[in-house]
Amino acid sequence: MEEEDVRERGTGRPLGAADIGGRLGERATLVQFSSAFCQPCRATRRVLADVAELVPGVVHVEIDAEARLDLVRELRVLKTPTVLVLDAAGQVVRRAAGQPRKADVIAALGEAV
Repeated sequence: MEEEDVRERGTGRPLGAADIGGRLGERATLVQFSSAFCQPCRATRRVLADVAELVPGVVHVEIDAEARLDLVRELRVLKTPTVLVLDAAGQVVRRAAGQPRKADVIAALGEAV
């Protein structure tokens, strides 16, 4: 999982349920940008879903990058999978590209909760 500098990527505005097409978690939200033929996206889905089940108040939302090109452009998502970690208010606190390890995702949640 390649970490990206949040200050250089994204708008800085908080994301809401309407932006991500799902509800925000009470403590944090894991937003995954995926594409149809992305093999690492499948593994990423499993990892993020496992973490969301493991950590109370955390929700996983997957977004089809091709269907949400407006958001992809706004957030400057350059490849899939890209994972955003949002705090309870929808602010991006961490982002990374590539397939994450479960331990890295749990550590990243530490900044959001």
